[in-house]
Amino acid sequence: MLRIVAHVALVACALALGACGFADSRAPVPEFMRIKEVEQPPPEPPPDVRRVVREQIDVVFLNTSYPREVVVALPHHEARGPGWTACVRAQLTSATGSALGTQTYIVTINDGKVIDRRRAEADDICGSEAYEPI
Repeated sequence: MLRIVAHVALVACALALGACGFADSRAPVPEFMRIKEVEQPPPEPPPDVRRVVREQIDVVFLNTSYPREVVVALPHHEARGPGWTACVRAQLTSATGSALGTQTYIVTINDGKVIDRRRAEADDICGSEAYEPI
């Protein structure tokens, strides 16, 4: 019986002491026990989307799609992260050589590089954007 009480007391002490290490910056504990807030880096300036897409056109479109009449929209700061997103449109050709027509993609740019691209969907803002040729 004494052994069980000792184990329960030991577990209770461990939980109480362990909880002190997880106090966030707004917890009602002394300052030295709080986790320091991480300073967010300042957002990077808006990229020159025209230049980035022109230099990295092979990342945005397949070479075999022969992108023509490529136009880009102004960048928007990404809601979840430090990067930027922009809409890109072009006339494309399929692998069989038939015209696909105008296709719109959303590219994610971080540190001046295209890190992701995806096809724009109907609920994206690309339909209402103003475009400029590259």
